Amino acid sequence: MPRILGVDPGSRKTGFGIIELDGKRISHVVNGRLMVGDGEFADRLKQIFDGLTDLISRYQPEIMVVEQVFLHKNADSALKLGQARGAAICAAVNQQLQVHEFTATQIKKAVVGNGHASKTQIQFMMSVMLKLPEPPVEDAADALACALTYANHQSLGTNIQRLPEGMRTSRRGGRYSR
Repeated sequence: MPRILGVDPGSRKTGFGIIELDGKRISHVVNGRLMVGDGEFADRLKQIFDGLTDLISRYQPEIMVVEQVFLHKNADSALKLGQARGAAICAAVNQQLQVHEFTATQIKKAVVGNGHASKTQIQFMMSVMLKLPEPPVEDAADALACALTYANHQSLGTNIQRLPEGMRTSRRGGRYSR
């Protein structure tokens, strides 16, 4: 029964969600968000790394799934998001987790059926699909959606994009090659 950690990285709030996959049965383990506040940026990255390291140690997932960075209108925001994502990936790799990624469109399409779904739709679907008593907060819902996208691709046997050692991107579709 693999446990899958979904992460929605952010430089002030990082959402997380852990699900467990037992054949085709998916169950919710935990979700929430790491609040890293307004301190020095390097300190916030360390809090993301330490917080996720603690979650990984506590809940023992084998796989982490994270959303690919998309280009923001604001370059500074995109850089900070990329660095927060890097801190999350380093925490996972440091704990020997497999790391997979999907685009925001792939995630929304997998869990809502619409690649341009709203945050509210994702929250609603996470509460329905995981039988939660109430919708999770936005960041946690996005993280759970990452994990569920991986689980859906696993059950369908679809090719999953993984961050390999010594990764290089090809020019077609942003896929990684060795």
